[in-house]
Amino acid sequence: MPIPGAVLDGLSATLGGVSLGAVDVDGVAWYLQTLDGWDSAEARSEFTDREGDHGAWAAPVYLGSRPITLGGTIVAPSQPLLEQAMDQLLVAAGLTDTTLTVWETIPKQATVRRSGKPLTQYVTERIATFSVMVTAADPRRYDVTLSSESTGLPNLTGGLTFPATFPVSFATSGTPGQLTAVNSGSFETRPLLTVAGPVVAPRVSALYPDGSVRQLAYSQDLDTGEVLIIDTDAHTVVINGGVSRRRFLTVSGGWPTIGPKQSVTYQLQSTAYNASALLTVQWRSAWM
Repeated sequence: MPIPGAVLDGLSATLGGVSLGAVDVDGVAWYLQTLDGWDSAEARSEFTDREGDHGAWAAPVYLGSRPITLGGTIVAPSQPLLEQAMDQLLVAAGLTDTTLTVWETIPKQATVRRSGKPLTQYVTERIATFSVMVTAADPRRYDVTLSSESTGLPNLTGGLTFPATFPVSFATSGTPGQLTAVNSGSFETRPLLTVAGPVVAPRVSALYPDGSVRQLAYSQDLDTGEVLIIDTDAHTVVINGGVSRRRFLTVSGGWPTIGPKQSVTYQLQSTAYNASALLTVQWRSAWM
């Protein structure tokens, strides 16, 4: 009889509250035997034939959504526990956002939703096969660890003079008030930026290894207790958790994402120094 908590041979993943590739607390063994679609998302590409010439014109290539099919076998100590396990699987493959984690050498996760009919088939009264299809709208596979760094305003002499002409570089002395975000993965990732007041017309600058700078300039002041959240993936800007402030944000040089195997330095800036102002950058390394 399998020991609860034991890890089984083969693939290992967690879908919602169900651990596949392991034995649960009821002694039910979840064997994960197929994980189709986890290797790569489909590509969206378009080619237009050249008129009167060889070849074609290539449009930009983008990754599509990532459909994933998980299949395997459930072995339970009894028929009631098998039926309970099948019900747990239906709940885990939810109709709303659910986290799928695959326990590779570097564990990775994706946010998925059910995208097909879950299939379960009795083999005996204690054994059943299963197949579940879910889809990740975001094709990236993310590090399970959320990285987070914070910094205040720089206490500097020198630095950038605004308006700035791009590309620019930082030339400062004193305490720089900056942080570095590193993407260890193979695909660009998009951080979440949080600015907490008080701060006068905050600007977030991202310095790249090639010397280029991308900047997000917010034209309004933040009072004590006000928090501005900038989502560089959704391209949204909200204050205090719900009110859109996108119209007050100017994007210079593009949204400040973090490329594969890249380190990006972020700095909070303002025309007036306040020791309580704070920039927090949150991100996950991402893989294709």
